[in-house]
Amino acid sequence: MLTNNPGPIGLFDSGYGGLTIFEKIREAMPEYDYLYLGDNARAPYGSRSFEVVYRFTLQAVEKLFEEGCHLVILACNTASAKALRTIQQNDLPHIDQNRRVLGVIRPTVELVDSISKSKHVGVVGTTGTISSQSYSLEIGKMFPHIKVSGEACPMWVPLVENNEFNAPGADYFVQKHLDLLFTKDPQIDTIILGCTHYPLLMDKIKKYVPSGITLLAQGEYVAASLKDYLMRHPEMDQKITKNGVSRFLTTESAAKFAEAASIFLNQQIDVQQVAID
Repeated sequence: MLTNNPGPIGLFDSGYGGLTIFEKIREAMPEYDYLYLGDNARAPYGSRSFEVVYRFTLQAVEKLFEEGCHLVILACNTASAKALRTIQQNDLPHIDQNRRVLGVIRPTVELVDSISKSKHVGVVGTTGTISSQSYSLEIGKMFPHIKVSGEACPMWVPLVENNEFNAPGADYFVQKHLDLLFTKDPQIDTIILGCTHYPLLMDKIKKYVPSGITLLAQGEYVAASLKDYLMRHPEMDQKITKNGVSRFLTTESAAKFAEAASIFLNQQIDVQQVAID
């Protein structure tokens, strides 16, 4: 049985990348309580099948519901691409039709038409996000006049998670995939960073894109979208506790998560290890 008592906003990611989303949301809404869950034991999700990503994501969402969350943000592009719609349409009506699960793709997509002048947009992401074509499909529905080109960057997440994103070796992989993206469409003037890890590679990415290119990191847009959502849905806002408290859960080593999280958040945090399978 799920509690109807107010609880924190839940954020889920396969690993650490969602902390870049969490950080921007907390900056925008510091008074709220948050519960972050990283499925680090089974990360990365980027190359996994739709079925596996859906199953893992649903388990995580159910865990956050059990922990008292009424609203869960999938702070992970792969989970948003491969699991969000199925969970919204098939699972929430059976679990609790008053709970909500939101993703990170739509808030970013809504902006591209106002930002891109050439109407040629690039997306960099994990193999799973790019192969799902979630960005292309969402942009196509909203803005059919925009041309979208995607480039999978399978090495970028390991570079971040192994704290190599500032190392010289990262340059090769960043330049390689950006060159491939612009080979597909030299008219691109806007690039969506379609993975929550990629903001940590921002300095390297800026180094290898032509001048005048706009880079869209998702955190601030997701935060603005969530703030707007809660203003439009006061009934959900009332179900969220507001003590300015953040908790962190991981399916892997708590000490390992805390160490890696300090790279993303520039602060030390307390972490609890949990099981969700």
